Amino acid sequence: MNQLQQQPPALPSASGLETATLAGGCFWCLEAVFGMLRGIKRVASRYAGGRVPNPTYKAVCLGTTGHAEAVQITFDPAQISYRDLLDVFFTTHDPTTLNRQGADVGTQYRSAIFFHSPAQKATAEAAMAEVAASGLWPDPLVTELAPADPFFAAEDYHQDYYANNTSQGYCRIVIAPKVAKARKMHLAKLRS
Repeated sequence: MNQLQQQPPALPSASGLETATLAGGCFWCLEAVFGMLRGIKRVASRYAGGRVPNPTYKAVCLGTTGHAEAVQITFDPAQISYRDLLDVFFTTHDPTTLNRQGADVGTQYRSAIFFHSPAQKATAEAAMAEVAASGLWPDPLVTELAPADPFFAAEDYHQDYYANNTSQGYCRIVIAPKVAKARKMHLAKLRS
């Protein structure tokens, strides 16, 4: 298999770490936001929710593979809960715009939660119901909730993109404001 090899759905490990897989627009934005939270051990850009094995970025961008740009988050639930991750998720992207985040348009930019266990599914359902009832977003949620079926690693240059390209235009105009919003709204969840 090549570097875009299929990754099996992650389960809680012997070390007690867990995995969350989320899609909410560009994976570069999600990776930057989640990477600054305490209890996060790794954030990796992935392609999830599609029907084509070993997709490339070019194929995903065409919208023909069914994949979403997603992040796989490895976290320590003793330091940050899955629900905390979902709270950050729902406040740092717009879960009411179908197949779109700002100027990024297409099914690859959809809002989605790919659950790894029945407990994650139940937590996500409860979080979605609470967010919908809270009035945080004036429009109905369109976030997809689906099992974390096989997902695939994005190309190496997508990993740690914001950290490696902070002066790039997209990073300054799109990602930096999301990072600033997350810092402001979730100060207690940030690494010290």
